[in-house]
Amino acid sequence: MGPIDAFWHLCNFLLPALVTALLTTSACRVLWRRALGGLSWRALLRPALIAALLAQTGALVLAGRDGSMLGHAALVLAVALALWWRAFGPGSASEGAGVPPA
Repeated sequence: MGPIDAFWHLCNFLLPALVTALLTTSACRVLWRRALGGLSWRALLRPALIAALLAQTGALVLAGRDGSMLGHAALVLAVALALWWRAFGPGSASEGAGVPPA
């Protein structure tokens, strides 16, 4: 495998984590704009992206390949948990409401 092939493999590995983190962060900002008014978009994106990359890498190590259903499920759960923790969890700007407002 040449360097260009390695580059594209790495991009294809990281792309699902990046897209999932971007889309879910944007959806959170739109759905709960009043509750998340004190948090910037970057403040929500950073933990979501870190959690997505860790989940993707962990699934690669456990399953031995990427793109498995385990990896995608771990990715979605990790991003959701990271966004909840940052936005509504303990020590958040909304001070522990626990659930998003209806």
